[in-house]
Formats: sequence, structure tokens, C-alpha cells
Amino acid sequence: MTESFLGGVKLTLRLRELTVVDLDVHVYETPAALAPHCAQPWRTSLEYFASLPQSYLGTPGFAPYLDAWPDFPPDSPRRQTVTSPAQLRGDLDDLGIDIAVLIPDCFLLHAAIRQTDYALELARAYNRWLTGEWLTEDNGVKGAVLAPHHDPLVAAEEIRAYADHPNIAAIYLPTSCVDPLYGHRRYDPLYDAAQETGLPVILHSGLNVHPAFPFNLHGYETAFAAHALAHPFSMMANLASIVETGVPVRFPGVRFVFTEAGLTWVPFFLLRLDRDYVTMRREVPFYTDKPSVYLKQCTYFSTQPIEEPDRLGDLATFISLFEGEDNVVFASDWPHWDFDHPLKAMQIPVSDEALAKIMGGNALRLLGLH
Repeated sequence: MTESFLGGVKLTLRLRELTVVDLDVHVYETPAALAPHCAQPWRTSLEYFASLPQSYLGTPGFAPYLDAWPDFPPDSPRRQTVTSPAQLRGDLDDLGIDIAVLIPDCFLLHAAIRQTDYALELARAYNRWLTGEWLTEDNGVKGAVLAPHHDPLVAAEEIRAYADHPNIAAIYLPTSCVDPLYGHRRYDPLYDAAQETGLPVILHSGLNVHPAFPFNLHGYETAFAAHALAHPFSMMANLASIVETGVPVRFPGVRFVFTEAGLTWVPFFLLRLDRDYVTMRREVPFYTDKPSVYLKQCTYFSTQPIEEPDRLGDLATFISLFEGEDNVVFASDWPHWDFDHPLKAMQIPVSDEALAKIMGGNALRLLGLH
């Protein structure tokens, strides 16, 4: 047997020994699926949208994917959606994932919906659909309640309404085209509800073109270039916003998870924040220590899309640079085209103890699960 084959067998056996928690699995909501859960007059609109030609994550009037690039076919013919709880549980079992937190598909673009009352009802309908059709069993599948940024008071109502549901484990905030960024004080009611309920806040990035920073990506002629920037840029922009208004001080019980941006930007950006704090601390007088000290207590960063350096040890070095052993959580992004199999994260050359934390232990603590 080859050394690589034996190594793969060992990784697979090790994976089976671990509790694997996935902080980013996508469920496919559609206008037809949400229509029965939506109040009028918007139900009629969803029924109409369901009759229109639809593209992946680009349904007119529902998921405003404002791309500027050709819709090239994916490199893999594998399906890109999960459409039933049974199908999902089967996928997770095949991947070796014990517990998964569901994130929307189409509503990765929820923040780009302009009409407030329509967006709010879509969020309510999604939460009804999620809890009523996907979270009815105790099978390791958990959900994140969609908190609409359009009205933080309504977002707080939704958080409190579902916080006691046995399978709601988090709050989901879309970042694609969000304006203003999530440090703005208008979101204080949302964070107050998050702190009160103890639910962590998951920020998930996406790719779109929008006049609002940091999604003003019209300067690129390929999705290749825009995709490389949109995800980490949106995480850095929102993290800087959260830091500059003192959210970690004003809401010390709120924990944030930054998903689908990888890991290597984290030590760079924390070092930048710490450096500028030293010279401009008068602008942020609510901090008595470097921002990284506060963020160590309240931020988590997901592995996906995991960077793949030629020397895998470099990735372990990046994690050590921000002391991330207790702050990195596994995410697969299943079933999207760029998903990461758990075995890929298992290749990070860290200690067995650190690997157990990254693959599930940190997420169990974060979500309050056993």
C-alpha cells in the first residue's frame, strides 16, 4: 500500500472517532417552499416567482444575485442543493458529520432585497419553514434563525421567538450587500436579543455586486477575482465595524462566528487592528487593551474555504499566530461547489487535542451542546 493511501485510512479512522460539528451547511429555500409560510400579499408574489425560470441562487424578486459575469457551469456535475431533511441527513452521514447548523441558500442575498416590509416577511416565512419542516427531529441538524438587518427590532423579535426552540442553535446574519455594516448602533436591539438568549451570531459572506462597500466589485471582469476578495473583505469590513463601535464591550455576552472566508486573513487583520489601536486609542476609549484581547473572547472563525498551501504546516502556523486553537471551528459549506470535506480539515498538522477542538469541541462549547 502507498503511504498516501495509508495516511488517508488513518485520517478516516480518526474522523470516525471525533464528534464533527459543521457550522455551515446550506438548505435550499425556494419561493414555492416558503409561500405556504408567508403572509399575504407576499404569498401571492412568491407563488408567482415560483412559476418563473430560476437559476441557482438567482431567483428574480427573491434572491437578487446582481452578478456581472457569465453563468458558467460548475466544474463538478454534482448537485448543488439539499432539498429534504432525509437527503440532508444521508449526506451528513456520508461525510462523517454528526451535527450541522443550517444556513440559507437563496437568502445569502437577503440583505440585497430593498423593500423592507417584503424582506421582513420573507425572513419570518423562512424561520417558520425552517423550524416547521427541517428541525422537527432530534437528529443532529440545528438551525440558525434569520435576523433581518432591515429592521433590528423585528430581528430581535424573531430571535426571541425562536430562542427556546430545541433545534435553534444560532442567529444568522447575511453580509452580502449589507448596509450599514454590523457595528452600526442601529443593530443594538439585535445584539441585546443575542446576548439575552445566548445564541451565537453567524456572519456568512457571499458574492454579489452592489454599490455598498465592500461589494462594489464592478471593477473586475471575472467571478474568479471578485470571489477571491468578496468573502474575506466582507468579514474584515464587518469585524472592523463591530470593533470600532465597541460591540465586544457593550455586549460582552455576544459571540460572533465568521464563516466562508477561510483563516489566513485573521492573524493579519488582528495585527492591523492592534497596531492602529496603539496609535489611535483615543478614538476607541472604551477599550483598555488591544482589540485582539477582546476578540479572543468573543470571535470564532470557520475553516471553509480552507486554504491549501503546499506546506500544510503553514496553515497550522497561521492558526497559531492568532492563538486560534480555541477559536477555529469546522465548516464544510455543503453542498456548494467549493465545499470542503472534513478530511481536508483533518490534514491540518496540529495536535490531536487541537484537532478535536477544531472539528467539533469548540463548536459544541459555542452552541451549548453536549
